[in-house]
Amino acid sequence: MSKMPWLIAGAAVVGLGAVLLAGSGTASDTHGGAHPNPRRDITAERVLPLSLIPRTIGAVEAYAAARRVPATLDGLYCHCDCSQHAGHRSLLTCFESDHGAFCDICMGEAMLASTLVARGTSLQEIRAAIDRQFGS
Repeated sequence: MSKMPWLIAGAAVVGLGAVLLAGSGTASDTHGGAHPNPRRDITAERVLPLSLIPRTIGAVEAYAAARRVPATLDGLYCHCDCSQHAGHRSLLTCFESDHGAFCDICMGEAMLASTLVARGTSLQEIRAAIDRQFGS
């Protein structure tokens, strides 16, 4: 019995899966990371308090930004790819530990998002701005 039909069928399934995954979500440039949907009623309660934030340059301001706009950060992919190496769900997760204090990408994304929210920018527009500035 020939294995060729099974090999062709298997390759087709893998190819179809790749096409479907590539088209799902809001892909961010070449990283392939999709922006997550913000969770309903998310708050900043898990963002590190001031007393626990490492005093790296810009950290206090970035954590303050995370506390100001947690729902927005919960809807943003972090371009440092911490979802892949640290299991983070969204940019907000970076500020629920000291990770955000040691990552210029996390801090930069949080500061940009907070500034854009203050200007009344929509989540879709914020995602596009984040992707343009921090995606590769």
